Amino acid sequence: MIEVSLFTSIGFILTTLFTLWFFFKASKQRRVLYGILFWMTIVGTLGIFGFYQKIGAFPPRFIFLLAPGVIFVFLLLLNKRSKKFMDNQDLKWLTILHTIRIPVEIVLYYVFLEGLIPDLMTFDGYNFDIISGLTAPIIYYLVFVAKVLDKKALLVWNFLALALLGNILTIAILSAQTPLQKFAFEQPNIGVTYFPFVWLPAVIVPIVIFSHLSSIRQLLRLQNKKEEIEKRA
Repeated sequence: MIEVSLFTSIGFILTTLFTLWFFFKASKQRRVLYGILFWMTIVGTLGIFGFYQKIGAFPPRFIFLLAPGVIFVFLLLLNKRSKKFMDNQDLKWLTILHTIRIPVEIVLYYVFLEGLIPDLMTFDGYNFDIISGLTAPIIYYLVFVAKVLDKKALLVWNFLALALLGNILTIAILSAQTPLQKFAFEQPNIGVTYFPFVWLPAVIVPIVIFSHLSSIRQLLRLQNKKEEIEKRA
């Protein structure tokens, strides 16, 4: 087991808990929260016992960190009941939730300093995801408080922030020690295979993706309703 500073570990655990709190405020569903906590327990336990660190396994263990949560989120788009759940999310909380991407990026930088991920995965490299976290409270204020911007601006922001997330996910996958590795051979992405950082790809990333998809779905529905009303008028 590698040595990770207590400061970095605690910082990430708190970041994960804040993510859950924001998500609960958006959904108000205790059963969903309990389900996520159950998944966190499974992933965390496997991380502690080194399940994800095994190199050469087929399929690569890294897949079991990211794929289950992401696939589950996209499957929600195919179910009528889950679509209703997505439409009932609080748009304000879904927006402010993305501020957690600030501490995530700060923690990632410290994980890099400890030699567990490549510089590519930090804001000092090609990870621009911190921009989403920094602009989240700004877009929240301009849309919901000052009402200077309309929901269309929020929709554009969600698409752009989702693209930034896609960028770092691509880098993270191609930097991991799998047959797909294309980058960072000198310092591969191994940090997220250790506890508690396993919760980043397994829990935080799916929640962030879900928040974007729920927001985009709601905003597109509002846009369509607005256009229909204008046509009737």
